[in-house]
Amino acid sequence: MQKDIIDDKVREKWNCRHSQANDAGKPAKVLVENLHLLPLGGNALDLACGRGGNAFCLAEKTRLSVDAWDISDVAIDRVGSEANSRGLTVNAQVRNISLHPPKPDSFDLIVVTHFLDRALVPALIGALRPGGLLFYQTFTQTAVSHEGPSNPGMRLKDNELLELFQPLCVRVYREEGLLGNVKQGWRNLALLVAEKI
Repeated sequence: MQKDIIDDKVREKWNCRHSQANDAGKPAKVLVENLHLLPLGGNALDLACGRGGNAFCLAEKTRLSVDAWDISDVAIDRVGSEANSRGLTVNAQVRNISLHPPKPDSFDLIVVTHFLDRALVPALIGALRPGGLLFYQTFTQTAVSHEGPSNPGMRLKDNELLELFQPLCVRVYREEGLLGNVKQGWRNLALLVAEKI
């Protein structure tokens, strides 16, 4: 019962945020900067998709079959409407990912941005087919601005993304922390592209 109350509060929070947003979601840098690494075909998942920026990018630029999941029914309604207006095929579903993670060996690509549920990591690794790719980008505790969640538990520690997905083969990783001129470069975030061998 307590879990249901928490999930309802999370859904309400994100429904409010997505209903107030004026635009469709934008694709994440981890995806835009690494499009050349995407598989030529198969099944892709935009996990915790928000308003669907990653899903739209995948549907426009690849031959992948694209699923988009989020706990927010407002976000999923917006993804469906936007996909229809663009003439894109995106299978958008309201889904509590923590309770209903992807099934094993079900995706060739999983994209996760600005979402962190450490308990879900084994399911994400298991959901990738052999040769499957994970594109992940989220906020770090080492930051130069207040962008992102205020709860440090919802942010990555230094190099934590590498540790969480250690069984995968890292193809791209970026996390600059506070090194050098903090007014330039890749700050507040870590990104990872990793392959299941």
